Amino acid sequence: MGANVSSVQASTPEPQSNSSTAKAADKCPVDHNARQAWTDLPSGSRYHSGKLGHGSTALSTEREISSIPRGTSPSEDGPEKDEKWVYPSEAQFYAALLRKHQPGVAPDPTSSHVEEIDKVEKRAKGDIEVDASGVAVTNNHTVKLPQARDMRVVVPIHNAVNEQTWAKILQWEADRGGEQWSASDFEEYNSMSNLDALLLISGEHSEDDVPRKTSAVQTWLLGYEFPSTFILMQKNRVTFLCSSSKAKILEPIRASSPRVPVEILALPKAKDATAGTQEVMNNFIALFTNVQRVGSLTKEEQSGKAISDYKTALQAAGRSFESIDISIALGAAMAIKDEEELKIIRTTSNLCNTLVASYILPKLETIIDKEKPTSHAALVSLVEHRLGDNDRPADMKLWSKGRNLTDVDFGSVEFVYVPQIQSVASGYNLKLVNEPSAAEISFKGVLITSVGLKYKGYCANIARSYIVDPSRSQESVYALAVELHKEVVSKLKEGAVARDVYNHALGIVKQKKPELEANFVKTLGHAMGLEFKESAYVLSAKNGRVLRTNMVFNVVIAFQDVRENEKSAPYSIQLADTVKIGQERGVALTDVARESKDCLFFFQQDDEEKPKPKAAPKPPSPQKKMAGGKALRTATRSGGGAESVQTVRTKIYPHQVELHAKRQSEGVARYESGGGGGGGAERKAWKRFISYKGDAALPTEVSEPKIYIDKKALTVVLPINGYAVPFHINTIKNASKNDEAEYVYLRINFQTPGQLTGKKEDTPFEDPEATFIRSLTYRSLNRMRFDNLFASIQQLKKDVNKREQQKKELADVVEQDKLEELKGRRPYKLPDVFPRPPLDGKRLPGDVEIHQNGLRYTSMANQRVDVLFSNIKHLFFQPCDNELVVIIHCHLKSPIMIGKKKTRDVQFYREATDMQFDETGNRKRKHRYGDEDEIEMEQAERKRRVQLNKEFKAFAEKISEAATDSNGEPLELDIPYSELSFEGVPFRTNVKLAPTMDCLVYLTDPPFLVATLAEIEMASLERVQFGLKHFDLVFVFRDLTKPPLSINSIPSSQLNNVMEWLNDVDVPIAESQINLNWGPIMKTINDDPAEFFAGGGWGFLTIPGAPTGADSSASEEESDYDEDSEPASSSNDSGSDFDDDGDGSDDDDMSGVDDSGEDWEEMEAKAAKSDKKKADKRGGGSDSDVPKKKKPTVPGKSKR
Repeated sequence: MGANVSSVQASTPEPQSNSSTAKAADKCPVDHNARQAWTDLPSGSRYHSGKLGHGSTALSTEREISSIPRGTSPSEDGPEKDEKWVYPSEAQFYAALLRKHQPGVAPDPTSSHVEEIDKVEKRAKGDIEVDASGVAVTNNHTVKLPQARDMRVVVPIHNAVNEQTWAKILQWEADRGGEQWSASDFEEYNSMSNLDALLLISGEHSEDDVPRKTSAVQTWLLGYEFPSTFILMQKNRVTFLCSSSKAKILEPIRASSPRVPVEILALPKAKDATAGTQEVMNNFIALFTNVQRVGSLTKEEQSGKAISDYKTALQAAGRSFESIDISIALGAAMAIKDEEELKIIRTTSNLCNTLVASYILPKLETIIDKEKPTSHAALVSLVEHRLGDNDRPADMKLWSKGRNLTDVDFGSVEFVYVPQIQSVASGYNLKLVNEPSAAEISFKGVLITSVGLKYKGYCANIARSYIVDPSRSQESVYALAVELHKEVVSKLKEGAVARDVYNHALGIVKQKKPELEANFVKTLGHAMGLEFKESAYVLSAKNGRVLRTNMVFNVVIAFQDVRENEKSAPYSIQLADTVKIGQERGVALTDVARESKDCLFFFQQDDEEKPKPKAAPKPPSPQKKMAGGKALRTATRSGGGAESVQTVRTKIYPHQVELHAKRQSEGVARYESGGGGGGGAERKAWKRFISYKGDAALPTEVSEPKIYIDKKALTVVLPINGYAVPFHINTIKNASKNDEAEYVYLRINFQTPGQLTGKKEDTPFEDPEATFIRSLTYRSLNRMRFDNLFASIQQLKKDVNKREQQKKELADVVEQDKLEELKGRRPYKLPDVFPRPPLDGKRLPGDVEIHQNGLRYTSMANQRVDVLFSNIKHLFFQPCDNELVVIIHCHLKSPIMIGKKKTRDVQFYREATDMQFDETGNRKRKHRYGDEDEIEMEQAERKRRVQLNKEFKAFAEKISEAATDSNGEPLELDIPYSELSFEGVPFRTNVKLAPTMDCLVYLTDPPFLVATLAEIEMASLERVQFGLKHFDLVFVFRDLTKPPLSINSIPSSQLNNVMEWLNDVDVPIAESQINLNWGPIMKTINDDPAEFFAGGGWGFLTIPGAPTGADSSASEEESDYDEDSEPASSSNDSGSDFDDDGDGSDDDDMSGVDDSGEDWEEMEAKAAKSDKKKADKRGGGSDSDVPKKKKPTVPGKSKR
């Protein structure tokens, strides 16, 4: 502020020569003699009235004394003067402004105000031409000279601005503790009163050190931690003692010329002489002269070479002073956060919210729902991997779900403590220093999770309690904890006293549940920031400190070791959040998954326990997915009859009603914004095809009026009225050629709107209302030329269609990242296996190796196939029990290219039978005959199968472990349950389908089938009639744009088993007596999914076990619907999802998925006719559902 005032009082003379410039660089640029002369001028004289400059105003010479200290150094005659700056008078201000128009002229300290202004005014008149209005012209530039009459307004404004600015500086310093060297109104700052200096000492750090307040203060002041550094703060200087490397980092602070001078003492490097270190240390100790009271963090023990040298130098110099602990004062200063600090804490809190709501809670739900054996330590490890490490990046798929986390530097994010996961099996300890337990997480009771994160040094914390199958007592305790949390947060406001907040919460406990008073925690949390716990601000019954706005607290509500009765095991409940103190109430920055509806899990038990193949520890409930642990009924429909079927339907009906209602609400929520789901014509985009960018690009052959085909430009150039007009091949629909007499006619048809051409009916156009040419016809006598043109157009059209089809097929193919080979040890290897799809060339075995981030298959011909763990969606192991091969199967998230083949499934297998065994030429066969030899061979094969299963399963488990470590999230090994398998026809061939924990699969031979149960919207059982021996199963996917999956000709004896399995894995079921035409149905749904779900969604389908009246009415509607759609169904004999023309993306193509039962039986009838002779010889029974005519014919056989 002094520089601002003095700039008007005196001007620095401009340098007159290079020599003077060099000398000026070594001294202060202000002429102190001139400044002192102006300061000492008498203030009582008045300037005479009259015409001054360019006005007639009498300027005052009165000067006002400011409130801003001058900060002068001690004078030669005595101690330092306590003086204030003096503002310039009107006359001084006016003279200074006039001088600015005369560069290089210094004020004359011997002249009075009057003489000075006269000199400047005369000099201005001599050099500047001034008109009557005061506008001067100098050096051909027009300037406005100052007016004397304006000084009465300008000077008061100048003085007021300086005073207000100085007041703001004082206020800022008071908020930051800068003026707390004397007694303060804040009790926390009293320890800093009457101190001569503040000393912060930081020793050497190690990874095992606990967090220190010194590090927090350094981060607060400087933004970084500086180990082995001394900071000495005195009233007139700040001194740093550190290494030379740290001195370079701190140099910008000194160079910025702060208000308080900064000095940096650099210790020499270790290789330099010890004397240099002693000299620097002695210089630092010399600063303690006349220092009696020093504030420091006395409770922290520091160590290191610099600390030892300091203590030695201090003792050698005989210096001593009183050390005052200022930890409370520094904690109070750091407790109140500014806006920048609050912004960082909000980001840290959002990180905690995202980690809990989007990862920990769903992961716990999965573990409990599927009863997956998972240890506490394993889950803690998965949580820690979300932040990434040296081997893997942060899980951005998770963090992208959070609010405002896209710009977070995850290199600055770390855990404050090891994440806490506790359950009944591990016991409960609410201290945050527990190592994760190796015991498996309990599937019932209380689970407590606690996570503390630190971003850019600022901490946030969140803790939640989840109760599985809670008792009424546990529900009431959790409800009380939530109520206490809300009350405490509402009391955290400006001026609140810490003990009052605690006593208020304790009063609520005594009033509502006095028996829990002994279990209530003794503190409700603490202040938090750069330090996780600020001990001065603890919410306890004895702490009388006052809370201030913008403090941040870790609020903890907990009941420990609660027992429902004397015999029950104890449990604990804990809720913790990061809360900002506000003016009227606190604000919880971590606010996810706190209410009872988010943290209490209830299971509805079945009325009767279902039969099991083996003993199970717990009966399944409808909420649990028990695809593998549950045995389905084996009674066939023919054995149980209608009574058995009705029993199953009645049993699953309540759960199915809930599932259908859930799907309906999810569908409404998914499409509540309105509009379509991207289906139908809304997905189609108009495309512009450009043949040539201008006339100059036309080929030279078009100069003649004839048809020319440019294969390079994919264009047909047609002559029209003497002009060459290019048409891109995609604008041409087809071409035809006719011969009439001696002429040959070539007709070219174009794509136009309004054509009834099936799938091309809704082809988009830029302007459908424009005028289009539908066709052009040309006539010629040259038959051979038109034949060549016609063939060329047809071939070009075919090539373009083929190219587009290949492009569509490869659109979802991903290019995998580079495989990181394992270094330091040999990778795990599975030798002598074959891949599927097979590689090009001769069929030879190879080896599969597990590397850092994926699998690598290498054949004997050195062909390679890499599969990255990040692209594996499901991992299966299928043993060779009752199979010819043992399999490890990888179902991928995105397809890859193997050779020239696109595939979403990669399989490695080995044949279970010994193909090299010679049954006729073996030496033992020459001497041994009979059953003994066959028994030995069977035993050897059984041993070989057991060994193969063991080898492949162990390798598959290693893949699962390696993928889990690489991805940071578990890739679980899935095994098909053969006891739950059933036969069906998904791809024209009758195969054995087997459920797994998460999928329905067929892995034995290609084409493979992997249907993920979580992606299924609903399952439709069709052709369910007692007169038929087969029924069909149609899966509709949650992605409504995908064609439904049809599995035909499932034996009716498996109907009960299939219904129970689908019910247990939470898939909604519908049934009908006829096949539905899903092509038009899905097209209608995709046109407007929002309207579909708003109109009732899947309510038009019948739920198994529904009342008879609803069943019959639904059947009538379905029969009418089927009669209308029957022609479309019967016309689709291919059963393929894609037409021959390859246009698989069109919505009408979905009609191709209707591989109806009638079509299958028609094929069976055809097979029966062709195999009539063989069937007559066998005389087998009928498998066909089609009623047979009354004549002595043998029914046909099923195609296998």
